[in-house]
Order: sequence, then structure tokens, then C-alpha cells
Amino acid sequence: MKRKIYRDLLDWKNNGASKPLLVTGARQVGKTYIIESFCQSEFSNYLEFNLLDRADIVSLFKEAINTQEKIDRLELLVGHKIDFENTVIFFDEVQVSEEVIAACKFFAESKVAYKIICAGSLLGVKINRFTQSFPVGKVRMLSMFPLDFEEFLWANGHRLLVDQIKACFSEDRQMASALHERLLRLYRQYLYIGGMPEAVMDFVGKDKDVLLFDTKILDDIRIAYISDMGRYAKSPLESTRIEAVYSSVSGQLLNVSKKFMYSKVRKGSRSRDYASPLEWLVSSGMLYRSAMVEKPLMPLKSYEKEGFFKLYLSDPGLLCNALGIRPSAIMLDQDFTYKGVLAENYVAGQLVAAGHRLCYWRSENTAEIDFLLSRDEGIIPFEVKAGKRVGSPSLRAYQEKFAPPFAIRLSTKNFAFSTGIKAVPLYATFCL
Repeated sequence: MKRKIYRDLLDWKNNGASKPLLVTGARQVGKTYIIESFCQSEFSNYLEFNLLDRADIVSLFKEAINTQEKIDRLELLVGHKIDFENTVIFFDEVQVSEEVIAACKFFAESKVAYKIICAGSLLGVKINRFTQSFPVGKVRMLSMFPLDFEEFLWANGHRLLVDQIKACFSEDRQMASALHERLLRLYRQYLYIGGMPEAVMDFVGKDKDVLLFDTKILDDIRIAYISDMGRYAKSPLESTRIEAVYSSVSGQLLNVSKKFMYSKVRKGSRSRDYASPLEWLVSSGMLYRSAMVEKPLMPLKSYEKEGFFKLYLSDPGLLCNALGIRPSAIMLDQDFTYKGVLAENYVAGQLVAAGHRLCYWRSENTAEIDFLLSRDEGIIPFEVKAGKRVGSPSLRAYQEKFAPPFAIRLSTKNFAFSTGIKAVPLYATFCL
């Protein structure tokens, strides 16, 4: 299964792999699979240590000896001398050992050309809660996400369609009607299946029929997420609060204000009780946060309004699973309560996977722009429509007030450009 992050891994290798690589991302987005494939294909020698299964290595790095001695003893555990110049070492599930992460400073500064990759399902959480001296500036960070829609098309054997989408996007040229409808069908399949690799593989292996898709795969991933909350939280109380926040997000996507509200997590809940659990979920990659900006000016981060934000689930398939949405509602393009929410959540995931920071704008009189993107030519407003009805009073109001270079409207309509609005089909979001 081809993944875009492979290019980043190659770039790390081709630039000398001088700094250890830390790969973060939620559970089951494919970190172990792609790193194993990369190591096996690109290096003559490869060692992998899953620290969940290697208590001996975890204990070794806890010992009060210098890092060089730890490396010497690691060779004793392996049973042979390690050719570090030509061997890549992969520490998987590294979140269980702060000491291994801290040793990255030694690996980066050593005269020996160590090639180290670390990954873990909750590595982002561990980094944010590091109690030792984190090796700032001594590691390269990469984030991994579920398959975006382009990768989903690759997995389904539609590379030529990807090329056609990119051509139509860059030229504002309409997609052929038959291809447009076919791509909308593929987009709807993606909404229901999502981008978790195991789910996509099951879908592809079952003749790409959503009715044959094993939804238990998504059930199991959600259960694993909840299990992690209990396993890696600081306390049972924090674990309970993390689960409560995660469970409330799908319902809160329908808030009239669109803003996430701590008071809706549980009756009487307050931000001071749930701010840390929420940060845990964002750091884990299970949730994406979009901050509200008071003014759409550069840099956008400087104009974020504290305490005002929206939350999205990391994968549309997991959102459909959590809400119990039937495949027929999506594939037949029926109107249902969460239709708009699902499309907006999908766009959020595509933007995050492309490396964009999420933010939105809301005026005092409730006009709202779903997403803002900072580009060389200025701040570009995005509006998301789940269907073909594309009336945009908020977008027009924004254009009149701030005069952006152009605006983008995502919907199920074909490509076009008119009156300062670039119309982009939802299936082409990855082009942004």
C-alpha cells in the first residue's frame, strides 16, 4: 500500500539520516508497516525492537550507566556486533521508554553514524508529557495520518484518475461528467470506509463493495483507542475524562455555534477538569483541533481566540462508525442529520494530512468560514458544502469585508472558477 510518508523517509535517508527520526500518529494508521517496508527496502541491515515486547531493552536504558555502555550491552542482548554504519535500528512503541527517546541526543551527537527510527501509537502524548530532558533540535519529527483520499484512490488502483483530478484542479477545467460521478461515488465510499489501512485493505479485498465491508474493524479500532486511554493516562480519573471528551466530540459537531463546549462533555463539567484530557487526545492524533481566529490576518496563529475551537475525529470512517450511519445513506446521497458534519470532518482530515494547521473564522453576526488557509498570495477562505446546494452568504460577506485573492468552495459540483470563487469537488480536496 503506497503512502506519501515514504517520500519523507527517503528524504531523511538521502540527507544522511544524521538525526534520529521520530514518527508520531494515532494507533493503526500504518506507522509500523510503512517503516518496516522502508527499512527492509532501503537498508542492507535492519534491526527492529518492539519495546512492548522487549522489557529487557526498556530496563537496559533505565540503568544508571552512560549511553555508550547501553549500546555495548544492546549488542550483547542481540547476540552479535552491530554494523551501525550500515544498519538502521527501529524502536517501535517507543512511548513506553523515555530513556530511549532521551538517548536520541547521544545518537545525534555521536561520531558513529547511527541510523535510528522511533515510532509509537502515543508518542505524541509522551513527547508532550516528557519528564526528562527532551532532545530538542536533535531529532527529526514526522507525523502520520490515515490514508487521505489520494492514497485511497491509489489503493483502489485509480492512479490515472488522480492525475486527471490534479489536471482539472490546476486548470479549473471541468471533469468529464461520467468521471465526475464515478469520483463522487469513490468519495462516498471513502466517507464510509475511512482511511485506516486495515479498513481500506478489507474494502479492496471484498470487491470494493461497502455492503461487504467488515465494520467490526472500525469497532475494534475504537475499542483499542479507549483501551489506550486507560493504559497510558496518568490516573483512572484522567482516563475516564479522556474517554468522556472523545465520546462527546461526534455529538458536539452539531453544536449551533460549532464551538466545542466543555459543559456538554458531562453535566457540570468545566474546562479546568477537561483541558488536559483534551490535549491528550489531540497529542495522540485521535482528534484534530481547529482554532477560531478573530481576524483573518497573517500570521493566523497570532489571532486565535483562546478557548474557542472546534474538534474533528481523525478519520471519517471512525466518525460514521461512532454515529451509526448506514452505508445506504451515504452511497445514495440521502439527506441525513450529519451529512454536512461528515463532509466538514473529511475536509479537516485532508488538510491536516497535507500539513496544514486548522483554523476558522466566525463573525459577531454568526457568519462563518469553515477553514482558512495561509498562502503566499494571502489568506484563502474555504467553505464546505455536502451537496450541490452552494448558496454562500457567509462566503460573500467575507469576500466583501476582507477582499481575499480568491475563495474556495468545496461541494459535489464540478470544477469551475467564477466571481472570485474557485469551485472544487470534494474528491479533489487533497489538491489543496
